[in-house]
Amino acid sequence: MKNEDTMHSYQPKYLKRRHLATAVAAALLGTGMSASLQAQSWLEEVTVTATKRAENVQDVPLAISAFSGDFTKDNNLDDVKDLINITPGITGNSKDSFLDAVSVRGIRTQDFGVGGDPSAAFFKNDFYEGRNGAAVTSLYDMERSEVLRGPQGFLFGRSSIGGAISVHTAKPEIGGTNSGYIDVDIGERGHGVVEGAINLPVNDSFAMRVAGYHSEEDGYVKNFAGGPDLIAHDKSAIRWSTAYQSGKLGVDTTVEYETREQSGSVYRAVNQGDTWQGLLDSGLVNDTMPLGGERDADVDLQGGDADNADILSLGVKLSYDLGFAELVSNTGYKDHDYYYSEDYDGTSVNLSNYHQDQTGDYFQQEFRLTSTGSDALSWYAGVSYYKENIDANFLFRTTEEAICMYYYASSCSDYYTDFYPSDTGYLDEGNNAVGEYEGWAGYVDLTYAFNERWDASIGARYSKDEKTFSQNVPMPDSYLGPWYAYGYTTDGTIKQSDSWSDTTLRALVRWRPNDTAMIFASFTQGYKPGGFGTFSMDFSSCAEESVADCYDVDQGVQQGEFPLDTFEPETVDSFEIGYKDTLMDGKANVTVTAFAYQYQDLQVPSNDFPSRVLNAGEVAGKGVEATVMAALNDNFDLYLGIGYLDTEATHMAPICELDDYDPETMPDTYSYCEGVQLFWSPEWAGSAVLNAHFPVNGGQWIGNLGVTWESERGGGYEQLAETKIAAYNEWSFRTGFRADDGWSVIGYVENLTDQNTYDGMNNNGELVPAHFFGMSRPRTIGVSFGYEWE
Repeated sequence: MKNEDTMHSYQPKYLKRRHLATAVAAALLGTGMSASLQAQSWLEEVTVTATKRAENVQDVPLAISAFSGDFTKDNNLDDVKDLINITPGITGNSKDSFLDAVSVRGIRTQDFGVGGDPSAAFFKNDFYEGRNGAAVTSLYDMERSEVLRGPQGFLFGRSSIGGAISVHTAKPEIGGTNSGYIDVDIGERGHGVVEGAINLPVNDSFAMRVAGYHSEEDGYVKNFAGGPDLIAHDKSAIRWSTAYQSGKLGVDTTVEYETREQSGSVYRAVNQGDTWQGLLDSGLVNDTMPLGGERDADVDLQGGDADNADILSLGVKLSYDLGFAELVSNTGYKDHDYYYSEDYDGTSVNLSNYHQDQTGDYFQQEFRLTSTGSDALSWYAGVSYYKENIDANFLFRTTEEAICMYYYASSCSDYYTDFYPSDTGYLDEGNNAVGEYEGWAGYVDLTYAFNERWDASIGARYSKDEKTFSQNVPMPDSYLGPWYAYGYTTDGTIKQSDSWSDTTLRALVRWRPNDTAMIFASFTQGYKPGGFGTFSMDFSSCAEESVADCYDVDQGVQQGEFPLDTFEPETVDSFEIGYKDTLMDGKANVTVTAFAYQYQDLQVPSNDFPSRVLNAGEVAGKGVEATVMAALNDNFDLYLGIGYLDTEATHMAPICELDDYDPETMPDTYSYCEGVQLFWSPEWAGSAVLNAHFPVNGGQWIGNLGVTWESERGGGYEQLAETKIAAYNEWSFRTGFRADDGWSVIGYVENLTDQNTYDGMNNNGELVPAHFFGMSRPRTIGVSFGYEWE
């Protein structure tokens, strides 16, 4: 959005703040990787629209980080999940398109199926990006990115109970010139990126913009089991945007297509602990496995290695000035095809391969009225509707002999007198899951400015979600039957419907003690609807010791015999107190946010077989996030940022029960993980950047040195020492020349000390050993060339 909303007259224009490089504050907020190299843009004001009104980011009463489009290019940010690496309070990036590792202040999605919803939402041009396979799109020709921490359901709607990442692409410039740019980035391991855009004004009312992008890189993880190096990618995208403005009417359209081929997640088994010892005792693995070092893999990829998608997005935004308010209509449609394959067990033995073949489409419509004028009372109100269809085929593969060796300590032929192997020797258990989802919401927000120093806002949002979900689990083509992944089959398709609704509130007070400072306090409620477990049914009414004794195994579970696995909504109550100020006569920006939240009814997988998604547990979280941006002198700028997070999970017995836990007689606090910190988020994280820019005749020499760090994390709920991810720091360095006439040459070294870390870990159990996943990219040297024209 380009200044589509008007601030009321009581909102001061802080000239001192604008004197500082507000764009530096936005671009550097949370990053230790590198700073924006386009120093001449640092004096620009960054305007965000997360609150449905155009505001300076320093005046927004939210924990928000904003990144300019120049920052995106200069830092080689590849897709929307790369914003996670550079934003305080958000962790859990992964090298694939899955969203279940993304954590905002400790809150993350824990179900990777298609029956629920993510906990962190991604938006592009105010259009919801969707779920695994569809949400991760490339960042190119960007105007800005807004990353919001804490529940954002009131502002953004669906699936933003933990937070929201909202990116905005560059818009056509009406009445401008045939301006544009092209950037070429070349680096090690076949790294190559070409990105460009051109603005095409047609007349005084209409303009178009065409942008394109291609990125490719060879893998950097050697697979000792054979095959090409892993964690490679090859992707391309193109976008056509138009803008029309005539009188009171404005129309913006976007058509975008992206195709992506890249590696799925790469795992490395942990050859320590009880699970590994059990595999050793069974003879399935030996003490030389896995081969290679910490950044190497030793994985069986007989089923392939793929994270491929084709994504088409269409968007139309209409705005009309009614005089007293602006009417905005946002319409979006998205279609995607997605195929994914990985070796989940992280060994060269086929213990657990995973495949997902998915198609889906998503439609949304929103109407919003935003008041204009200079009254003390300002407001906005709106209604929204969405409809989603998702069709996914899942496949879990292991070998029949692996099952028998591990569980029976012998071969299948020795254990079963009449055993006959399948044609492939595999036990393939699969499922076709189909979801039909729709929902609507209505919201209203009122803000009253008591004077130039004080204002207060209160808002309410009502949400209603309806889901129809079905699954079809066929009998495996194996003597063993549904033995390992599902444990049951169905007689055709089992279908079920459910609905959920909630009203959430948001209230905040904003105080400006002087012309540069702003203090705010807020209370926000969040809601994420319930859903259906993708890989299980609800057999809790089965009184038999084995589920197989509760239905006709030869026929499968019939419609109405047992319900699907249904889980209820998650909710959160969040409190924030924030302070933003411009100090040192406009040479430094300071932001401090303290928060506390109570998260209820987490949607988490159980330890049952088959594994159900349960509402289990509560999380109490609190923390502080602080940043300081300062112009040290005419040539150097410094950024410092740090975040602290403390969480405590309670009532976790359904997923962390002890061996003798009896849910009928024992409290839900009887578990081995009662009171633990959420293991996937570090307690401390921070970053620092020193920027340099030296003007000379014809341009400027530029450079920066940055570092980002995290404290120890991992270990699982069990807090296993062998699956802890050690604290780490990562350095980068950039230097180059940017000419006044538009060309630039910049050399860089990323991960300067070649340190390795992992995106995450899983403790797993039984046949699947504990593992780490997502080895970090090694030291990479490259150079980028750019040219811009007006």
